[in-house]
Amino acid sequence: MTNLLTIAFTAFFIENILLYQFLGVCSFIGVGKKRSSSLGMGLAVVVTIILAGMATWAIYRYVMEPLDIGYMKTIVFILVIAALVQMMETIIKKFSPALYKALGIYLPLITTNCAVLGVAITNITRDYSFAEMLVYSAAIPLGYLFVMYIYAIIREKLELNPVPKAFRGIPIAMILAALLAIIFSRFGGLI
Repeated sequence: MTNLLTIAFTAFFIENILLYQFLGVCSFIGVGKKRSSSLGMGLAVVVTIILAGMATWAIYRYVMEPLDIGYMKTIVFILVIAALVQMMETIIKKFSPALYKALGIYLPLITTNCAVLGVAITNITRDYSFAEMLVYSAAIPLGYLFVMYIYAIIREKLELNPVPKAFRGIPIAMILAALLAIIFSRFGGLI
């Protein structure tokens, strides 16, 4: 139990996918301008990473390892993630058109989000058990969602304040991301 809590805390705060591993940064900078869009993207990433983590872990353990084709994990995982996102998009479109409309472009964007592939490969590289993989695959995207939402709140506030012309847009966004990374790096001393 302690090991699972350590994995969850480390994944959420210390090895945050956006601020420490720098995966998924394109969506972080691009979508993190408004709370609503960052929340939509964050929730879609949570569901996708958890499902992709379970699917890729099972395929690797029960198909690729026995066949000794682990060297193909990257290409197989990309195909699995793309298929999973397409399946999710079709199911959501059929059973919940309102949710499909609300998520809009976020679902197709997740296919190219390197954070999803990064989590799948990390689960295998660290040789996680099913429980460890599940905790890691849940904590990482929840950390992503948490940081995206905080980032969006601050960016919305910055839009209402006078920012020097040279720092408007991407420069202030990068400074804000750096400050968040510094803050989150301090959690490393807790474990």
